[in-house]
Amino acid sequence: MLKPLFTYQNKEKLKSRKIIKYIFEEGKSIKTYPLLIRYVESELEYQQVGVSVSKRNFKKAVDRNRIKRQLREAYRLHKSQILDKNKSYSVMILYIGKTHLESEKIHKVMHTLLNDIK
Repeated sequence: MLKPLFTYQNKEKLKSRKIIKYIFEEGKSIKTYPLLIRYVESELEYQQVGVSVSKRNFKKAVDRNRIKRQLREAYRLHKSQILDKNKSYSVMILYIGKTHLESEKIHKVMHTLLNDIK
């Protein structure tokens, strides 16, 4: 039975501090405003993704959480672009913008950035 493609399962959530530290020390990065993606190739059979929004730019937790939800949703809908490459990656998605953008713009940027991951 095939797994549904548009899911964001618990095993896909990047929670390991060691892996996150490794991504920031050794990983590659690609940037298109308002997103920065840092990634490393992983030995796991599945992708792992974490999202982050700066507290410096968005003081209210409500605003940060909304942007994180939008980032996860954009990833969930466009993750097939990474899966087609037959490699797995550990990815951190950082929102570096200082203002809140509409979901459509975030989706467009996520689409282009996920295509650029090699």
